[in-house]
Amino acid sequence: MNKFCMQISALSSNEAFVRSTVSAFCAHLNPTLEQLEEIKTAVSEAFTNCVVHAYSRGEEQTIGVEVSLEKDRASIIIEDHGKGIEDVEKAMQPFFTTRPEQERSGMGFTLMNTFMDSVTVTSQVGNGTKVVMTKIIKEGD
Repeated sequence: MNKFCMQISALSSNEAFVRSTVSAFCAHLNPTLEQLEEIKTAVSEAFTNCVVHAYSRGEEQTIGVEVSLEKDRASIIIEDHGKGIEDVEKAMQPFFTTRPEQERSGMGFTLMNTFMDSVTVTSQVGNGTKVVMTKIIKEGD
C-alpha cells in the first residue's frame, strides 16, 4: 500500500491544489485520463463542500485529505471538524442545498456518487464530516 495524508486550510483557493495533488498521486495506478478526471471532480466536490458548509468565520478551518493506493484501488478521505450534517441522507439527495442564496446546485454528493465506485458519508453535528470515496482502476478500462 502507498499512502499520503495532509491537512490544509479550508480555503477555496486550495481546491485546485488538492484536486491536482490527489490525481497526481492516483496516477501511480495507471488510470485512464477519464478516470483521473472523475477522481478530480469527486475530490473537488468533497473539498468544496467542506469549504462552503463546515465552518463559521473565526474558527480554525482545516480539511484533512488522505489517499491510499492498493493494487487496483484508490481510497480517498476528505474530512473536516466543522458543523457536521444534520441529515446525511437528505443532504445526499440531488439538488439539496443549505446555501441557495449562493446559487449552489446541490449536486456535490450526486457527482461524487456518479464518478466514484463507492461513497460513504459519516457526520456528527458539531464534530464534522468524513467522506470516504473509492475508485477501482482496472487495466483496460
